[in-house]
Amino acid sequence: MTTGLIFVSGLLVAGGIVLIVAGLVPATPHLADTISRLYQPIGARPDDSARGRLTAAATPTERLGSWLYRRTPVPLTAGQQRALQIRGRSIIEFYADKAVWTIIGLTMPPILAGFWALMTGGVPLAVPALAGVVGAVVGYFVPDLLLRGQAEETRNDASSAVLMYIDLVTLERLANASGTQALQNAAELSDVPLFRQLRGALERARLEQQAPYTELRRLADDLDLQELRDLSDVMQLDESGAALSGSLRARVRELRDAHLATTLREANAASEGMTVYMTIPAMLLGVMFIIPALMRIVGT
Repeated sequence: MTTGLIFVSGLLVAGGIVLIVAGLVPATPHLADTISRLYQPIGARPDDSARGRLTAAATPTERLGSWLYRRTPVPLTAGQQRALQIRGRSIIEFYADKAVWTIIGLTMPPILAGFWALMTGGVPLAVPALAGVVGAVVGYFVPDLLLRGQAEETRNDASSAVLMYIDLVTLERLANASGTQALQNAAELSDVPLFRQLRGALERARLEQQAPYTELRRLADDLDLQELRDLSDVMQLDESGAALSGSLRARVRELRDAHLATTLREANAASEGMTVYMTIPAMLLGVMFIIPALMRIVGT
């Protein structure tokens, strides 16, 4: 029995090392998959042909994530899809993380049970099996918890990126670029996820031979970024011959003031939360002085 547990533990450890090494090896993105993700609307599931290309061309981890995505009973919420799109991650990559965490949660209890059996001489088989099932369920939801914990930071980063984009568009307008050229040139100056999505929206509008403002509003609705919608409204005034530089500077000043007020409010809330931890040393010091006196009183 002990020999079998040692053998299974060794296989699991070796498999974990192989998975870690495979995850660290950089993968070359496939052009067809990249284009299909670029033109895939938020929340839409890939069709059968896209699934076939993904299974044939993606990494083994992404193939596992694609398999889990097609068979999962728990769909993604709109907020999760929006957070993934802001961070520039695909749904398949998110489910690949779910698959990896599920495997970790499923295999760690048997590994620990094997080590415990080596030290104590035995362990009931029902304990690691039940713990493996619980660990798999917990591991499945770990990426959801991580994504929720990073939601506020992701939102702030996206707002800062939009403000920077508005500044770049303003500079392009001051350099006598047209509204469409200013939007395109500003989007080319960074490679953060939001700027890549802006380039994709502008490229779709160019290929459809339409003004980019509709695509920008659609992207603003998908990402829930009111600042981007305000930018598209201001830039659309270019069609009526209005001077945009002053309007852009005024609008970005208002947005920066609102962003600064939000940041200060969050900083004050964090400072107030830290006061609880600041009182702990004082309480411990008070207890150190009170306990000897109480012991002397009780002893007398």
